[in-house]
Amino acid sequence: MPAAPECKLSHHGRIMKCVTFLLLLPETLKKLKRTSKHSRLSLCYNILTLSLKKRMAAELYPVNDHATVQKNGTVMLSLPEKKRSVEPVAQSTATTPTTEQNIRNNNVEIPSWHSAHPTLRERNALMFNNEHMADVHFIVGPPGESERVPAHKYVLAVGSSVFCAMFYGDLAEGDSDIHIPDGEPAAFLILLKYMYSDEIELAADTVLATLYAAKKYLVSALARACVGFLETSLEARNACVLLSQSRLFEEPELTQRCWEVIDAQAELALCSEGFTEIDLPTLEHILQRETLNVKETVVFQAILGWADAECRRQGLSPTSQNQRSMLGKALHFVRLPSMTLQEFADGAAQSNILTLEETHSIFLWYTAATKPALGFPVAPRKGLTPQRCHRFQSSAYRSNQWRYRGRCDSIQFAVDKRVFIAGLGLYGSSGGKAEYSVKIELKRQGVLLAQNLTKFVSDGSNSTFPVWFEHPVQVEQDAFYTVSAVLDGTELSYFGQEGMTEVQCGKVTFQFQCSSDSTNGTGVQGGQIPELMFYA
Repeated sequence: MPAAPECKLSHHGRIMKCVTFLLLLPETLKKLKRTSKHSRLSLCYNILTLSLKKRMAAELYPVNDHATVQKNGTVMLSLPEKKRSVEPVAQSTATTPTTEQNIRNNNVEIPSWHSAHPTLRERNALMFNNEHMADVHFIVGPPGESERVPAHKYVLAVGSSVFCAMFYGDLAEGDSDIHIPDGEPAAFLILLKYMYSDEIELAADTVLATLYAAKKYLVSALARACVGFLETSLEARNACVLLSQSRLFEEPELTQRCWEVIDAQAELALCSEGFTEIDLPTLEHILQRETLNVKETVVFQAILGWADAECRRQGLSPTSQNQRSMLGKALHFVRLPSMTLQEFADGAAQSNILTLEETHSIFLWYTAATKPALGFPVAPRKGLTPQRCHRFQSSAYRSNQWRYRGRCDSIQFAVDKRVFIAGLGLYGSSGGKAEYSVKIELKRQGVLLAQNLTKFVSDGSNSTFPVWFEHPVQVEQDAFYTVSAVLDGTELSYFGQEGMTEVQCGKVTFQFQCSSDSTNGTGVQGGQIPELMFYA
């Protein structure tokens, strides 16, 4: 008991000693810090300060005392608490992140990837479809077929006003996962790749979906690239489908190009599988087309094929009644009376898609003096008028020219815009009326594009006589094609002379050069094949 006052005094002395030390320590250490000229002294200052504070705290509040000092200076005893583990501050170290594997994604290797890609464009492209630093994800595609695509809001907002409004506008979405059920994953990745890297990778099977995505998110440069791609890949088999899409996307230039192909190659376009896939409004527009270069029997068979496909899309049996229901008023755009009587009797009259009254009225229209009123257009379509490119300034004949002994007359040509070669104009006999057998061909780089074996009759004049391919052939600009003719008939015929290497026909410029296939003397300056017949 007598030792208690001494213990209390000793403890009080320690407190006063530490307080005095604390009061004098800051000024002493500040002087030391001001006189230090190196960062090492500054570091020592911090370490020393921390060490002294810990030492004083240990003296004031020994662990064994379990004491806590309140603000009023009262020392309160407390039960020992469970020791807490203090986690050290994590050092910033370079690690390689784990990235989710997506279509064509990149794996960023840290820290080397920054230095390995010196330009902003390269580094930006490296983040395409990459989980590293991704702050948004897109769930693209319908349920069950969707894919999760990582992205970075800033990059998308810079490239698209739609994404900018989506992420940073007044009605910005806060969700980290954004669902796009109407998109195709492959097309959406093409869109993102362009926005990250300015690279455009288009393919025939995804270009329409990519155009839809570019239009939806107002990425105009990508949309223009898609339209350009479609124009270069446009042909009869896909013209009707592209016409439907171009009307949907409001692309007038592409729409016009589609009409050019459909008009010139109407039979191929209407008989294609793509024709059966178009929507009803597009079907009606095609059937009302005055310039379709096709027989009406082909048109009628084409709409039956479309009606059959539409019934199946609607889950209906393709009966005649259902087919007529699918066609609606489009049936009455077919110009049935423009068929010959035989064509109508063998085809439309036996299709069961017309009512008995309609069939009876059309038969009367063919045969009766007083023709009944019909619910179908009567006048035939005007079709297209072929243009002629004549490459010779004059023609002539001689007693020993131009002879045919199974040899080939050939010439090469190129155009400055897309046209459709429909046939050739040939010279005939110089000795009176004569019949020729002829084989005509159109090639590109040795590949046969079209041919026809037929006959024509010449009247003995120096006129040219048309010989047609079965279907007009699409010819691209700035590429050389070869046309050839092998004639068999009267030995002597007219031939052209004063040939031109360049001929302007309306808005199309033709260039001619000699062909190595020509074995009968035809060249640029003279010979056979005076005319090319085409649609433009």
